Amino acid sequence: MAKTKSGDYYTERNLRNVDRIRELMEELPYFCEDFFRGVEQRTSTLTRLNYCYDLRIFFDFLLKKKLRHRKDPHDITLEDLETVTDTDIEIFLSYLTRYEYGGKLLSCDERAKARKLSTVRSMFKYFFNKGLIAVNNTAKVATPKLHEKEIIRLEEDEVSDLLDTAESGSGISRHMEGYHERTKVRDLAILTLLLGTGIRISELVGLDNESIDFSAKSFVVTRKGGNKAILYFSDEVAAALEAYMEQKNGDPKVPEGEHALFLSMQYRRLTVRAAEKLVKKYAAIVTPLKHITPHKLRSTYGTALYRETGDIYIVADVLGHRDVNTTRKHYAAITEDHRKAVAGRVKLHREDPAEDDDA
Repeated sequence: MAKTKSGDYYTERNLRNVDRIRELMEELPYFCEDFFRGVEQRTSTLTRLNYCYDLRIFFDFLLKKKLRHRKDPHDITLEDLETVTDTDIEIFLSYLTRYEYGGKLLSCDERAKARKLSTVRSMFKYFFNKGLIAVNNTAKVATPKLHEKEIIRLEEDEVSDLLDTAESGSGISRHMEGYHERTKVRDLAILTLLLGTGIRISELVGLDNESIDFSAKSFVVTRKGGNKAILYFSDEVAAALEAYMEQKNGDPKVPEGEHALFLSMQYRRLTVRAAEKLVKKYAAIVTPLKHITPHKLRSTYGTALYRETGDIYIVADVLGHRDVNTTRKHYAAITEDHRKAVAGRVKLHREDPAEDDDA
């Protein structure tokens, strides 16, 4: 993949997902092929891949707890689906709290349970609407209640400290000092871009040299679903990117024709995993009590943008959220600032009237 452009990068990732889906289909009942074909035009390859993982666990549960006379997922029929009751689905959700699969003990939190229930519902609804099963009891089961997660983000001083640490290498191990000297300009550019634009880590590693337009201070990013968008960046981001580009252009080891913007030490396109480790490395120095990931940097940017604009719709547009409720869910905690600001606005006692001279 060293010489692929951004579009090819995303295409190749989708093709890998397609190949994996075909592998997993071999572990599912025969009728699942019809379901996946039916939803193909309205779902991404990643969504269908997650469907495969979820359904694999669901059918394994059925074989262990309900269809014990069946030995293999391929033995499960559509008629068997009609025997699945709402109680069976509730037992499945309880089972997911602690279960065994592939010789490993696993567990699901409420969000993972909700996702798996959504997958199972989608499958049952598809076959019910097609008239291939007569009953669909999954609709009777309530979605697990989702408790709001604490929103973790960096404060302003922590943002500054993070960038300073990436630039100076202060606090890193002796083992990493040699590597840091080679990567500090790149690392600073990556962190500055994440914190200054709020793009996803997958969008960042998919950037090409040609994606950046310094004259307009903009870049083209491929969003979820393959749609492209033009985003803009500040002078701070521009300075960090220009410094990195200058260093990279002067490096004779960069392969000719390499389009990827961010390169690994092996001069290949930086992977999502490597970028995640990079963020974790510096964040652990600056704020060891917070579990900071690239997504937390995205939240940090979204929060800062909301503080500056007060407009949730602008934040949603810049971050590429299709539904503003997604944005509101992630950044609603910022309303605490507003609550503090108005705390003293309502007066309980009127001001003492001027004393009457005749009193």
